[in-house]
Amino acid sequence: MVTPFHVAIPVHNLAECRTFYREILGCEEGRSSNQWVDFNLFGHQVVIHYKPKTEEQLHTNAVDGKNVPVPHYGVVLPWNIFESFSKDLKAKEVDFVIAPYIRFEGEVGEQATMFFLDPAGNALEFKAFKDMDQLFAK
Repeated sequence: MVTPFHVAIPVHNLAECRTFYREILGCEEGRSSNQWVDFNLFGHQVVIHYKPKTEEQLHTNAVDGKNVPVPHYGVVLPWNIFESFSKDLKAKEVDFVIAPYIRFEGEVGEQATMFFLDPAGNALEFKAFKDMDQLFAK
């Protein structure tokens, strides 16, 4: 069993991001204050922390012919959960940076992936492997 990770991310609008993580991503809310909120993101602890807005440009790196936002974070999901989660996000009209698709099709590391931004501009990637042994394959 993999142990849960913890990640803390900056957001400039705590209320808007709180709603996004709870209502759009379906995260259970945990402890909070007027400066931060804990969430359960598929068993992992994600904390949004208030930070005043700055004008940073989104940086990308080319991967499989797509412009992947850097930095980004997310969760590797079971294939069937990825499929239902991506359908749910589409139904909620999430604006994808990279819409759900199969990356490295027919190659080592073949995976389903998708990217989108939270209201503060933080990039999220969710992915899935039909064969989890491919997660760290070279």
